[in-house]
Amino acid sequence: MRPTNLNPLFAPVAALPGVGEKIAQHFKRLLAQGGEDARVLDVLFHLPHAAVDRRARPKIADAQPDQVVTIEAMVAEHRPPPPRSRAPYKVLIEDETGDLLLVFFLSNHQWIEKMLPLGARRWVSGKLELWEGYRQMVHPERVLDEASLKKLPPVEPVYGLTEGLYQRNIQRAVEGAIARLPDLPEWLDPAFARERRLPSFKEALEASHRLSTPQDVDPSAPHRQRLAYDELLAGQLALAMVRGRVKKVGGRASVGDGRLTRKILAALPYSLTGAQEEALREIRADLSSEHRMLRLVQGDVGSGKTIVALLAMAHAVEAGRQAALMAPTEILARQHFERLQPLCETAGIRLALLTGRDKASERKATLAALASGACDIVVGTHALFQESVAFNDLGLAVVDEQHRFGVHQRLALGEKGDAADVLVMTATPIPRTLVLTYFGDMDVSSLREKPAGRSPIDTRAIPVERIDEVIQGLGRAIGSGARVYWVCPLVEENEDLDLAAAEERAELLRQFFGDQVGLVHGKMKGRDKDAAMAAFQRGETKILVATTVIEVGVDVPEATIMAIEHAERFGLAQLHQLRGRVGRGAAKSTCLLLYKTPLGEVARSRIEIMRETEDGFRIAEEDLRLRGEGEVLGARQSGMPGFRLAVIEKHGELLAAARDDARLILARDPDLSSERGQALRVLLHLFGKDAAVRLLRAG
Repeated sequence: MRPTNLNPLFAPVAALPGVGEKIAQHFKRLLAQGGEDARVLDVLFHLPHAAVDRRARPKIADAQPDQVVTIEAMVAEHRPPPPRSRAPYKVLIEDETGDLLLVFFLSNHQWIEKMLPLGARRWVSGKLELWEGYRQMVHPERVLDEASLKKLPPVEPVYGLTEGLYQRNIQRAVEGAIARLPDLPEWLDPAFARERRLPSFKEALEASHRLSTPQDVDPSAPHRQRLAYDELLAGQLALAMVRGRVKKVGGRASVGDGRLTRKILAALPYSLTGAQEEALREIRADLSSEHRMLRLVQGDVGSGKTIVALLAMAHAVEAGRQAALMAPTEILARQHFERLQPLCETAGIRLALLTGRDKASERKATLAALASGACDIVVGTHALFQESVAFNDLGLAVVDEQHRFGVHQRLALGEKGDAADVLVMTATPIPRTLVLTYFGDMDVSSLREKPAGRSPIDTRAIPVERIDEVIQGLGRAIGSGARVYWVCPLVEENEDLDLAAAEERAELLRQFFGDQVGLVHGKMKGRDKDAAMAAFQRGETKILVATTVIEVGVDVPEATIMAIEHAERFGLAQLHQLRGRVGRGAAKSTCLLLYKTPLGEVARSRIEIMRETEDGFRIAEEDLRLRGEGEVLGARQSGMPGFRLAVIEKHGELLAAARDDARLILARDPDLSSERGQALRVLLHLFGKDAAVRLLRAG
């Protein structure tokens, strides 16, 4: 049950003064989470992103051009435009030091005459400009009498808007919401709050909306740090509680004897890197313990995660149990299956494939083999989640490339077995702060080395105007046996335009290279996509034009050139992932970043970083700095929770403190039954972590 003192904050936004049903719909579009109605709390958590400083109140003669000023003056003269003219309406105002023209374009004349009656004293606020030597203010932002001036905040907050909402709507709603703020128990550690000079939660919200200086919107201000820490602490506490629950449920020790692992290692044409060895040591220790494993293996492009996953699964099979590997797409599932099959055959491991496109008879046979234990390892897509899939004894669930899954989906595959261990893999190196944010419930292994024999990739930036030279260069490269990926730009959330761009580029390249050009895009049927990929893998086509469906995991060692068109439209992590599709064999590889001039500052930074380094972990940190957390992890697209009060690029150091605090709290008070524990339950409800509170009750 939600604490009753929070009820005023969970009331619908329509309960606030000045917000009727119509305006409530606009608030819903701007603020609501998951299709729900917007609440009073959502208004309080919608913090201003900028401020207008209205503290300068000079005489007219002293007012500085290009500054926002608030001036007291008398209305001296109205100068309406001639009938049917498009000229502006002008009003002359004056004080004892000089005069100023107010200029209104296409405005309601009656409104102007009512707001600025001749002879009246008024306060006007807006940006002062000089025009042909005369002072003027175009469309003053505020026209006020003495009574209204008293209500004008000296520093006015500026909020993000949506169509149909104005600043005054939000400012009024915020004032109503602040009036509903109850006094809440303090959930912060008193020593921590004192050391950081953090105000109470209520004071922090008030200071964030009622600004004293323009600097009050800065994320580093103490009141903003307080709110950020509250949000981070709620998240870390919830993750720690989920993790504690998993550990409490307990695991089963899967102790391998090494016989299958040794056969696989003997069949590999290379030896493992130090990072792979270390990750395997950690995984085997987890599998052999009584505690349930929940581990993330993150590795750069080509760092050898798949072989780590196979050796982990072989360990589970040695212990007499089964393993499953789930990939996000059919192409990847098939590729994993084809890559693992020869090694499994060598070791005597029975491997199966399960996807949504299997024939009924194949599917039936696979399901029967899984249920009877006749199959040791299954590779599949989301089909593995389905109810009809039953294992004889699932010991290890490996989830590939699923950093876009939330905590509960990660655990769902593990529930297919009796306390199965869970290993999550991602080829997107994730900045440390985001690992703590989204994977705080997991242990982490990082693969930072590339296997021997990988050659560096020569990355070049070329303006798109030089595309003819690029095509000539491709002709020479193909003549000497090279294969080429050509990636077409992403058009914002428009698959039709993506498709048109890819088809147009394929058509141009076919004029030069004929049937050697293949095409793969997101709107193709799965079978056609697989066929186009297979033709490229076999070398029947030499150039594969693609939208970003090739971004993750596709492996063609013979491909040595990656051309990325409109590279300025891609995020850093995505550029790095795409570049990682080449350089997978011993041959020298090249990545061409084709960009449209002129380049913006962020795009220029991205391209420079790509040319400087191939270190995915450094690239991930830079990507976070340039784009922000929600974009880096794909949260905006996937519904993964972005932050509302914390700005992870600015508040990253608070995250480690929140994680340590959460662990300490649960070590001392696992049921949150102490006085501080009860206050922390309020915090969890405030930030929508009710599920974690329910976990406590479920024991």
